[in-house]
Amino acid sequence: MTPPPRNRPFSQVDVFTTTPYRGNPVAVVRDAVGLEDDQMAAFARWTNLSETTFLLPPSPEGAAAGADYRLRIFTPAGELPFAGHPTLGSCHAWLAAGGTPREQGVVVQECGIGLVPLRRDASSTPPDGGAAPGGRLAFAAPGLLADEPLVPSTLAAITRALGLEARDVVDHRFLDNGPGWRVLLLGSAEKVLALDPDFTGLGDLAIGVVGPYGALGDGRYDGPDGAAVEVRGYALDMGIPEDPVTGSLNAVVGQWLMPDGLLPQAYVASQGTALGRAGRVHVTRDGSGAVWVGGDAVTCIEGTVLL
Repeated sequence: MTPPPRNRPFSQVDVFTTTPYRGNPVAVVRDAVGLEDDQMAAFARWTNLSETTFLLPPSPEGAAAGADYRLRIFTPAGELPFAGHPTLGSCHAWLAAGGTPREQGVVVQECGIGLVPLRRDASSTPPDGGAAPGGRLAFAAPGLLADEPLVPSTLAAITRALGLEARDVVDHRFLDNGPGWRVLLLGSAEKVLALDPDFTGLGDLAIGVVGPYGALGDGRYDGPDGAAVEVRGYALDMGIPEDPVTGSLNAVVGQWLMPDGLLPQAYVASQGTALGRAGRVHVTRDGSGAVWVGGDAVTCIEGTVLL
């Protein structure tokens, strides 16, 4: 029998921004103990955000492996094993509510794809008062489950639905890090911003598009706030026509383009421009080859929710 609802601590966090309402919001239920799967799914449909998350104690296996908490991530269409902006926003909420990681400076999240480490960059702290202690957060991109060119029929369908010609596509990959992204590399950020998709033609796929801004030399670019690329993400399989700012997509873009030198080992991606947002995603590749995806976060709503 489902227990009666009770008030649970709740936060709504704007991610990949230092300015409230310019990034991508995530709803975070900070105590989800006792909630059934269908209750979580129903609440995620009700919030109607791209993702809603539920914080839980780590499983015994996760705790033994070093996890600080367990996270479940729901879109309006169902549950995800991993997603980027919910990971950052939920960690921000957990820290702001007094969560203390076992290891200084590192938070370990348990989720469907496994353990995801997050680190705190004290060199950048948003001036909002609700910033996570220690500054900007970054997660280690999970390893790719798939990395291969798109099959010709899928590429043709996506290209057509985006209103592109075949010659507009510089390269393409299917890249899976939990969400499975079909990603197109275009010749410029301007081409990315000009897209006017036919969503009926995209089917139920998750589509990412990336294009570079102009290089100024010395690793500098002429994008907004020095952004190297403009990114757009269409997550029809998750019930999201266009996602404002997407951590998992930016993770696979970095894993794809950084090793071959098509992007520098540290850069900023701009996303959300077409939706009136100003998302800034900080992507770095460390000496071991691991890609880290970082972003600032701001708590915009805090209180309780009846669940």
